[in-house]
Amino acid sequence: MPGRRSPGDDDDAVITQLVIAVVLLAVVLAAAVIRPFGLPEAAIALPAAMIAVGAGLIGVDAAVAEIGELGPTVGFLAAVLALGHLADLDGVFSWLGHRLGRAAAGRPRRLFALVMGAAAVTTAALSLDATVVLLTPVVLVTARRSGLPGRPHLYACGHLANSASTLLPVSNLTNLLAFATSGLTFLGFTALMALPWVVAIAVEYAVLGWWFRADLRGAPNGAGTGDEPGVPLFALVVVGLTLVGFGVASLVGVEPVWPAAIGAAVLGGRALVRRRITVLGLVGSASPGFCLFVLGIGIVVAAAGANGLTAALRAIVPTAPSLVGLLAVAGIAALLANVVNNLPAALLLIEVIGPARPGLVLVMLLGVNIGPNLTYAGSLATLLWRRVLRGAGTTPSLGEFSVVGALTVPLALAASTCALWLVL
Repeated sequence: MPGRRSPGDDDDAVITQLVIAVVLLAVVLAAAVIRPFGLPEAAIALPAAMIAVGAGLIGVDAAVAEIGELGPTVGFLAAVLALGHLADLDGVFSWLGHRLGRAAAGRPRRLFALVMGAAAVTTAALSLDATVVLLTPVVLVTARRSGLPGRPHLYACGHLANSASTLLPVSNLTNLLAFATSGLTFLGFTALMALPWVVAIAVEYAVLGWWFRADLRGAPNGAGTGDEPGVPLFALVVVGLTLVGFGVASLVGVEPVWPAAIGAAVLGGRALVRRRITVLGLVGSASPGFCLFVLGIGIVVAAAGANGLTAALRAIVPTAPSLVGLLAVAGIAALLANVVNNLPAALLLIEVIGPARPGLVLVMLLGVNIGPNLTYAGSLATLLWRRVLRGAGTTPSLGEFSVVGALTVPLALAASTCALWLVL
């Protein structure tokens, strides 16, 4: 009869909607990578989210619900970013750089080990963004002052910003998203991920140490590191108490955003009183543009998932937490992270796996956190690391980055997944 829609028409409409959603996601990710005209990531993500709603790819109610679910996580992210920036303003990272240089005493292998440790702890405690934006430039300056090759130490920062971001719920935005649906406490999450975290770092240390062995064979050169700044005791105590607060808050059922907000407020208030920062600078330290980007891309990913992408993934993602199943989920997560970036990959896979399978959620995190070391596009942190090095006049080689990633990612991912299987 005239006007009646055939099943084929419905199929075409579904395919068209999926294509539009995937194209929107690709545009948002490409803009985040390229940053055309220097525009912030949110400048493309928010209009794309509006288009997704306007085109009927996702309903208004569903988009509002997505914002509501992401809201606490984004608030927590803002507080942690501000905390890291304010700690740097208090001199934590410049002090740390001098301590690393002095302890290394011109020995490249010793400095490499110390930087690995500093990058792992910084990533775990203050998130991977702190390692990329705050620690990496300090490490570069420290290596130059010590007269040592910079490549091993810079790669240690870049790789551990991803690989060492699996320990705490606060270490990575992907962790925050998964933690909200895992059903685990802060301490429970940390206990399960502790062994995989150590194993991944050990693999990174072994492989990077072997790859850069020529740079790390140099004899002590006796180069100085300059005058050491004073110990930023107040900031160190505040950061330490904030981390303790995360664990205590989880025991009493308080959202971790509150300890993070209190820590940032204490350092921020002190900086304002001492006129080290303005109110506008304090707001900027929370990266509101990036937070809006997360909300925007969350809506776009939800639209793509609702129009067939989640169903396609659900058909291939294992549901059994056996060793083979865990390895398969980790591999799928790593590959997806390098195709669509780790943030959308985590959002999609959390929806696929669901809240009742914490083991699968955790191994998914290993995939989306360790996997991005394979390509520049794997995570925004890796792209930011590359941008930081370019700004410092040290552009990493694409060929070397790819080869080092191909050596470290499969080994670190397989070993840490086996470690998680043993813990589970």
